[in-house]
Order: sequence, then C-alpha cells, then structure tokens
Amino acid sequence: MVGGSSLIVVAFFVMIFVMLAVRSYPSMANDPLMIFGSTWDVNSGLYGGIPAILGTLASSAIAVALAVPISLGMSVFFTEYAPRRVRAALSIVIDMLATIPSVIFGIWGLWIVAPLVKTYVQDPIVGSIGFIPLFSGPAYGLSLFLASLVLTFMIVPIISSLTISLLSTTPVELREAMISLGATRWEVVRHVALPFSKLGIFASIILALGRALGETMAVTMVIGNSFIWPFSSISLFSPASTITSKIASELYEAVDVLHVSSLVELGLILLVITLLVNSSARLVITRISRRNASG
Repeated sequence: MVGGSSLIVVAFFVMIFVMLAVRSYPSMANDPLMIFGSTWDVNSGLYGGIPAILGTLASSAIAVALAVPISLGMSVFFTEYAPRRVRAALSIVIDMLATIPSVIFGIWGLWIVAPLVKTYVQDPIVGSIGFIPLFSGPAYGLSLFLASLVLTFMIVPIISSLTISLLSTTPVELREAMISLGATRWEVVRHVALPFSKLGIFASIILALGRALGETMAVTMVIGNSFIWPFSSISLFSPASTITSKIASELYEAVDVLHVSSLVELGLILLVITLLVNSSARLVITRISRRNASG
C-alpha cells in the first residue's frame, strides 16, 4: 500500500516534469541559452529570464534571513518564558497566520505595508546611506525589499510552529541535568534544546524556503513586476520580478508560441531549483545525522 502510494507520487512528479519539458521545447530549440539572457522583450522576440531567476532567489533568501531569527526568538519565548495565557494567545495567532490565503497577504502588503515601508524605511535609508548602490533611490514602494518582507511574514508561522513543536519535545532529563549543574534557562536553551532540535529546525527552514520560492500571488502584487533589478539597478528598493510573478502576469495574455514556451521554461527552471534546494537539504541532514550517530 505504502509502496504503491509512493509510486503514484513519483509518477505524478515525472508527468509534471515531462509536461514542462515538452512545452519548453520550442524555446530551447530556438536558442538554448536565450532564457539565460537579461532582456525580456516580447516585441523583439527576446525572452531572457535571468532577472526573474535572480529575483526569485534573492527575495526568498532575504525572506528566510529575516524570518529565521524572528521565528527562533518567538519559539524560544513561547517554550521557555511566556506565561500560560500569553502562550495560548500566541499559539492562536501563529495558527491564524499560517492559514491566511496568500492573496490576503498581497492586499495587505500593497495597501498597508507598502506606504508605511516607503515612508518610514525606504525614504530615510535612501536619504542617509543612499550613496551605497544596494540602498540607492528612488524608493518606489513596490520593490524587491517589500516582496521579501511580505514573504517573511508568510513563512514565519511555518518555521515557528515546527520549531515550537521540536523545542517542546526536548527530553526533560536533559533539561533537569543542566539545571542541576546550575545552568540558567537561556543556557538550557542554548546548550540543550537548540542542539537537540537543530536538524528539525533546519528542515523547517528548507520547507519555508520552498514556500518562498514558489509563492505567486502575494509576490506578484507587491514586487513591481519590472526587470529593473539587478542589471539597471542593484538597489533592494527597485521593482523586480520573480519566476512566479512573470508567469502569472503574462501567461494568459501570451499568444506567440515562443513566448508561451519561454514562460513554461521558466517554470521548469523553478522546478529544478526547488529540487536542488530540497535535495541539498536532505543531503546535509543525512550527513549531520550520520556524524551525530558516529559521535
């Protein structure tokens, strides 16, 4: 039964991969390297997807970099320091955040977060350290930074809920042993709970990264959908594009075969990126597990 279910999943995945490869063939046959160009011009028949690929990787990486410390801090507070009533309220908030549809995050980011971030974050930073290319102006509001920020709020519940579950399962014997040696509560977290849960925490981060890489609707609404970043401007406050936002904004309007095929090829590249990320994570987890077992 389990083996049969696994075969069905594998067959389903192979069907998706083959479908994307077949639909991408016109683009790859026309010019195998065109998708790795920097210019996307439908009128000229140029479909370079590097800005979208880099935008996908950059927005996801920034979101994970912001979400990890927030999630770990929230999880440690939840399991070690929060009073019971606060813990119950925080648990409800995390569960609610995890179930909010992405389009709601997009609307919230577009109407509420974008004006606030532009006024109180982007404009002051551009005014003070705007001479640094990474923070140069003008601040458009809709930008790579805003998309990363919205993604951060979307993946924090994923990392937090899993990390809380893992920290809560730390053996009581290990905690009591550390406390009997005079360790503080923070030292118990640092030297016992976090090392005990590190593999699971790493897996939760990869799961959140996968969510960030594939997020479509919210990112499409707040990233600006422009190929300005990173070749015309490397500023985090510039509008950018991701693979998912590019496909979502153009696929239904595309009529040219090469145009459609190039968009599907971007989807194939996203699938390969996701596979590489998950395979690398599984390899790291396996090596750490073996090292811990041998140690």
